[in-house]
Amino acid sequence: MRIDHIAVWTEDLDRLAHFYATYFSAVIGPAYSNASKGFESRFLSFADGARLEIMRTRSLTLLPRAPGVESAGLTHLAVSVGSERGVEELTARLRQDGHTVLLGPRRTGDGYYESVILDPDGNRIEITA
Repeated sequence: MRIDHIAVWTEDLDRLAHFYATYFSAVIGPAYSNASKGFESRFLSFADGARLEIMRTRSLTLLPRAPGVESAGLTHLAVSVGSERGVEELTARLRQDGHTVLLGPRRTGDGYYESVILDPDGNRIEITA
């Protein structure tokens, strides 16, 4: 077994898709729309086969949350860039481009080398070696 994909609600499919394409080399799949349900989505595919589904709804009222807030349930997405230098370079690029860097790069107590950033919707993303 393997995890097929993780799904994330967003208000702006294009903005979030382009963020993951630009910084994490995601390939943006075709748009899907179900007008009767007020639902739109796109799958983003990564080189190793992992996928992220980004979704927008017009029929549900989504509860707002502060950017980066940690709560019960899914709390972050970790993306390995393969090396400590890769973590440092991508973190610096994100910071330079105005994205929020919460932590790092740093070595954690459990041995990871990582930084923690926020995507444009305030979701926590760990960039790991």
